[in-house]
Amino acid sequence: MASRLATALAVAAGLSLLAPGAAAQEVPEPLRSFVPVTDEMLLQPKPENWISFRNGYSLWGYSELDQINSRNVGELRLVWSRAMREGYQEVEPLVYDGIMFLPNVEDIVQALDATTGDLLWEYNRNVPDNPWNVTGTRARYRNVALYDDKIFVATNDAYLVALDARTGAVVWETQRADYREQVAQTAGPTIVKGKVVTGSRCNPQSPRPGGCFITGHDAGNGEELWRINTAATPDQPGGDTWGGLPLSARRHASAWMVGSYDPELNLTYWGTGPPSPLPEKLRGSGKADLLYTNSTLALDPDTGEMKWYFQHLPRDNWDYDHPYDRIIVETEVAPNPAEVPWIHPDLRPGERRKVITGIPGKTGFIWTLDAATGQFLWARPTIYQNIMTGLEPDTGRPIIDESTAPYSVTESVLACPYILGGKNQPSGVYSPDTGALYMPLNNACMDLWMSVEVAGPSDSYDIRTEMRHAPGADPDTAPVGHIEAVSASTGETLWSYKQRAAIYGSLLATGGNLIFSGDIVRRFRAFDAETGDVLWQTILNGPVSARPMTYSVGGRQYVAIGAGGVTQGTRFLEITPELSTPSGSNTLFVFALPE
Repeated sequence: MASRLATALAVAAGLSLLAPGAAAQEVPEPLRSFVPVTDEMLLQPKPENWISFRNGYSLWGYSELDQINSRNVGELRLVWSRAMREGYQEVEPLVYDGIMFLPNVEDIVQALDATTGDLLWEYNRNVPDNPWNVTGTRARYRNVALYDDKIFVATNDAYLVALDARTGAVVWETQRADYREQVAQTAGPTIVKGKVVTGSRCNPQSPRPGGCFITGHDAGNGEELWRINTAATPDQPGGDTWGGLPLSARRHASAWMVGSYDPELNLTYWGTGPPSPLPEKLRGSGKADLLYTNSTLALDPDTGEMKWYFQHLPRDNWDYDHPYDRIIVETEVAPNPAEVPWIHPDLRPGERRKVITGIPGKTGFIWTLDAATGQFLWARPTIYQNIMTGLEPDTGRPIIDESTAPYSVTESVLACPYILGGKNQPSGVYSPDTGALYMPLNNACMDLWMSVEVAGPSDSYDIRTEMRHAPGADPDTAPVGHIEAVSASTGETLWSYKQRAAIYGSLLATGGNLIFSGDIVRRFRAFDAETGDVLWQTILNGPVSARPMTYSVGGRQYVAIGAGGVTQGTRFLEITPELSTPSGSNTLFVFALPE
């Protein structure tokens, strides 16, 4: 009782009580009335807020706000902007009760007035000298999580840190791995029933056996509650799928994006990446499947127990990661055979199911699985690919074209898509208003070689690539960037937008019948969600590669987007040499309608 009274008096006085030994700090006035975020708030967020990654556990990237809509979006104006730390620009801010929590690269987090961008507090982590040079993360960062009265950060030096949301002071921190083993995070956690569930990125050269991992920590004190490796160990189910490789040779399989969660099924869904090295000839595993690489993992968030898995691409030779969007949708499952080539033969068209859908990997396939069981329902391509000739309809298992895998350091093979993927980490969206998925894509291929004859003790992917256009494409005019709108129910393309410049930024869907998207040559656009017509466009300071989001304060709706920083997407300029773009000037831009 005494400790509760002391806490109440401290908060009333504008102070923050922290862990033992931590100094209390003054609470900025706008944060003195901070109301802790509850499980119920995360399950049913208020429309004016954006309090979790992609605005909800289902990862729709959708807001029902409609003050800005297809009729007035042409009036959007810049209302404030803020410079950010130089580096990779892939971030998504959170906004709660008029306060923006903005992550920057190098594990910087800021609390801002969401109407002006004025700084309220800043956390700047004291880390070892440039750990990202060891881990390979390049200091990039995508999101933080908000729960109770804390902000949660998964750091570049492999710690999980809880900050006081009122002051930015450290409440607790816990080490998840030794960053010197080339293990870190490039995305923040998700919060499930008071547990901080976090994926990890393990560099391809990482000596850590058993691949990467996913953890669950207690949000109150940072205690690790469970951990699951992403490469099956010899003594567990799936352990016999590594061609007899010892545990020390089972590496990578990083779960480096953010998982989704279904509260009714009590399952959290995470995706994994490829093994290392990539070429089978160097890996020594033969034609083994290598579980649980390139898979969807359905985990019990209370225990970390794997309830089911689905492997989208066994024995990856190309670096075709599958850690991206696992979007949860309840819909009639009625794939149209005219546009969906692979449908489970026992599927009864029109039955209503809860599904995991979206484009989880670089191959650009839309996969739709039963959310409760992982049963394959249907799949279809969206961009040109040549590594799979088909899928087994009963299981969804890919049929691989062996001629696309690298087996030589001197003779290349043609593999499509390019190593950056038909889709990569930029997030797609789902709109319940149209029942459609909207996905940012790029069309390109690669000449592919092994880079060494024999894998060494520090082997990486051990491939080299050269980008090129897809076969038959005119190199002077072929479109690279692509947004595809696809019915989540039927798999039919509703509209498609294509352009010369690559689109390497995430999307935003709103109740105003809008889809927001940016490209690598500085354009930020609003599309009509039903038709794909471009309704508004502005030109920013560099590649538009972050995650757009929207919120409302005092009845005024805002749209925020990060741009101008470094992005992998500029690699696509190699095949569109007439285009160019500046980079390095990281900035957050915020737009609204005139008052």
